[in-house]
Amino acid sequence: MNQYRFQRSFSKDPTLSSRLFNLLEVVFPEIGISNAAECARKLGAPWEEASTPFMRFQDDLAITHVGVVEIPMQLMGEMVTVGGIHGVCTRPEFRRRGYYREVMQEVLDYCDKRYKTLVLTTAQPELYEPFGFRVVQEHVFISKCNTLGGTHGLRLLNTNNIDDVKLLHRLLETREPVSHILGIVKEKAVFCVNEGSNPLHYAEDLDLILCIEIENTKLKLFDLLGTKICTLEDILKRIPQPLTEVEIYFSPERLNAEVQAFPHRLNGDSLLMVRGEFPLFGEKFMLPRSTRC
Repeated sequence: MNQYRFQRSFSKDPTLSSRLFNLLEVVFPEIGISNAAECARKLGAPWEEASTPFMRFQDDLAITHVGVVEIPMQLMGEMVTVGGIHGVCTRPEFRRRGYYREVMQEVLDYCDKRYKTLVLTTAQPELYEPFGFRVVQEHVFISKCNTLGGTHGLRLLNTNNIDDVKLLHRLLETREPVSHILGIVKEKAVFCVNEGSNPLHYAEDLDLILCIEIENTKLKLFDLLGTKICTLEDILKRIPQPLTEVEIYFSPERLNAEVQAFPHRLNGDSLLMVRGEFPLFGEKFMLPRSTRC
């Protein structure tokens, strides 16, 4: 018998997914979460197989949700599995009735039996501080460069092509952590929700997928998927545009590059919060965009 009042199962209730995403679209209309989840589903990484939902209903209407996903990662050289808290919301007309607190208390009881560390990202830290979550300072890493444009080249992954989807899965399953300070391994669903609709670039000679954006002569480097992490110099050789600066949104110690670290909030308001054991207090790092939930 399920000891939890609010825990639900996507596999046992085929209507649960649509009711949850209706709730998420009402509370977070700017995110487009349904489209992101559908993209991940088409890539073979359905959110419903990764997330454990805790939901309160009013009749058949989903009014509160807190989700839990498992995130395998390397922290300071040690492989751990942390719990990722995501999709925390209550319909506006049902707020201030204690529903969120009830569901969150149950989630924490569930998680404390399974994980030593919980993480989440939010623009409203005051909602989570009463539950023992603490804000952790993150950093972006800046490297100056002067390249005229590489010649090796990259190609865009075609996520409608079955061979490219297989390539993505292979590298997600076998990836080296991009950093030994904080790096992700063998995680698919969060990556595909966050990055599946973004351009993914592939360097065939490096067998490396790059999550990047280029603004004029600035390269923004968000994540790397590869069985071997190469140097920043190797990456720059494969960017066709001239570049003068690289912004790195993860700990760059494996890139063999000269960088300066600056306190930073991703997207201007996304704060990382943790609960439980976390060895990175005082370290300079960032949780990659592909893993934020």
